[in-house]
Amino acid sequence: MEKLDVLYEDNQIVVVLKPHNVPSVADESNDLDMLSRVKAFVKEKYNKEGEAFIGLVHRLDRPTGGIMVFARNSKSAKRLSEQFQTHSVEKTYYAIVNGVVKNKTGHLLNYLKKNEKENIVKIVPMSEAGAKKAELVYNYLEDDGKVSLVEVKIMTGRSHQIRLQMANVGHSLVGDVKYGKEKGRTSNLGLWAGKLSFEHPTTKQRMVFVACPDKEVSPWNKFNMEKYLTYF
Repeated sequence: MEKLDVLYEDNQIVVVLKPHNVPSVADESNDLDMLSRVKAFVKEKYNKEGEAFIGLVHRLDRPTGGIMVFARNSKSAKRLSEQFQTHSVEKTYYAIVNGVVKNKTGHLLNYLKKNEKENIVKIVPMSEAGAKKAELVYNYLEDDGKVSLVEVKIMTGRSHQIRLQMANVGHSLVGDVKYGKEKGRTSNLGLWAGKLSFEHPTTKQRMVFVACPDKEVSPWNKFNMEKYLTYF
């Protein structure tokens, strides 16, 4: 098992980096998931008997890499889940999209509906049954003439939201074979959860975590991510 990349841990939370193409929680693929990896890490480190309790309070889509926080007890899980539900958690993503983004800032608002059987999301009218509001803002950072790097902040946490909404304005994510026109020319989706800020469930201290993707790996080798991923 690949070593778990732990950014921070105490007796309430564990903050880790999820690699691209690893599921957040067990699915039909039976591939090793992040929840199981964190449980194994805590069990081994603290020599716990039986299965360690780890609370899943949010998810990242399988192709997306980046920062995740897990709870180490039910009380912390409840308090963190409430923060995600009330949108007091600040989540910042970095996306590498096809084309040169001409609108340097954008506010996208759509209504999405997921087909669970096919695991695909579509933009639908607001009045359609099952439609859910999806809202984000993005800021252009730079481009290389072919692809652009944008910073994305989401107001809602909908499945595949960033991928679909950016594709809908003509800038599908690099490596996205589901909502883009590519056919797997890169092994990693150009989407990274690079900043995560929340209130510690017991100390109430505001915590901020920042992490860069592997700069040697495509498509992140196209830009100097360290220039943008700072605590300030």
